Amino acid sequence: MNKMKDLLFEEQGQGMTEYGLVLGVIAVGVVGVLFALRGNILTLFNRVNADVANATNGTP
Repeated sequence: MNKMKDLLFEEQGQGMTEYGLVLGVIAVGVVGVLFALRGNILTLFNRVNADVANATNGTP
């Protein structure tokens, strides 16, 4: 019974768990921002792609 109590109140892995939770929240936030800005990001990549294509058309 004492082993169960010790296991329940042990704090040895608590720090890593907290870091994992913080990392998970940050990852969800980044994915949310990228999802919200996907239209603007696609427009930017298409514009850069067109500019590079136009710049390289005149070179041999």
